[in-house]
Amino acid sequence: MLKSIHINNFTETISTHINSNLLTRYYRIFHVSVHTIIGVVIVSLIFPIVNQSIRSKLIKWWCKHLLVIFNFSVYLHGHLPLENKEKTGMLFVANHISWTDIHAINSIVPLRFIAKSEIKSWPIFGYLAKKTNVLFINREKRQETSRIVQITSSNLINGDNLCLFPEGTTTDGTRLMPFKSSIFQAAIHAKAIIQPIAIRYPSVDGGPNKEIAYAGETTLCESIKQILLQQNPVVELHFLTPFSTVELSENDKSRRKLAQYIEQSIKEKLSL
Repeated sequence: MLKSIHINNFTETISTHINSNLLTRYYRIFHVSVHTIIGVVIVSLIFPIVNQSIRSKLIKWWCKHLLVIFNFSVYLHGHLPLENKEKTGMLFVANHISWTDIHAINSIVPLRFIAKSEIKSWPIFGYLAKKTNVLFINREKRQETSRIVQITSSNLINGDNLCLFPEGTTTDGTRLMPFKSSIFQAAIHAKAIIQPIAIRYPSVDGGPNKEIAYAGETTLCESIKQILLQQNPVVELHFLTPFSTVELSENDKSRRKLAQYIEQSIKEKLSL
């Protein structure tokens, strides 16, 4: 069952964080397969004929139920986005640990994600990402950075809510990689509101649950298998105080300071 709980004490829930049995794993594999097929049908047949509001609701529903299948418990903290108050043109900025980060955030507030171009080649999930309007970036190409900054700025000005993982890669949750600052220029240009999100996957002993991490040489299939082995994985989403970029100057110094400030805010929240 997906739990969205606004508390800090979840000892009882996390104490069940042990390996699942074989029958449970096969049960989950079957339901993940069925749910993935449902996702493909939705983005292929329903998305083209409905408006953005309905698409967002479908994305939220699909991601929430995917987490239910994996038996994830989602704990929410901080300044949560209000469902009854529409926010547009916001840039959410988060640390990055696993592919489940995207689904955890989307289960609460559906966003357009800025993601690495390799995701496009993932079987099925790459197709789903393209159909849900993920903005892909190839960080190996300098000209690509300029293009994505322009596209991001334009989308923010047009009212899209976006999410950025500025580390540019995933970690095992024990540290933060230095935040890349280039795309923050888009938020400054669009005078967007930025809301940092600190993501944490706690283990039984209170430390980072490294088995959830999709990092290093771990493949997507290996990552999914590791999560299937978890009986009751937990993810914490800490929504930090949102702030406006209206007063910031459009120059490299402001952009770098903004990236450093957000990086430090997330690092402090996660006690890294």
